[in-house]
Amino acid sequence: MSILFELWDFMKTRKKFWLLPILLVMVMLGALLIFAQESAIAPFLYTLF
Repeated sequence: MSILFELWDFMKTRKKFWLLPILLVMVMLGALLIFAQESAIAPFLYTLF
């Protein structure tokens, strides 16, 4: 969890709040791919990528 606090401190200090949407999209795509590996919808999601 300390890496999240360090990342937030970096963004707050350097005024890099535009990084937040990029990071959120990357995390959501990663979670979607991890979820898709264990479910029956995997073939449908892999056609998108």
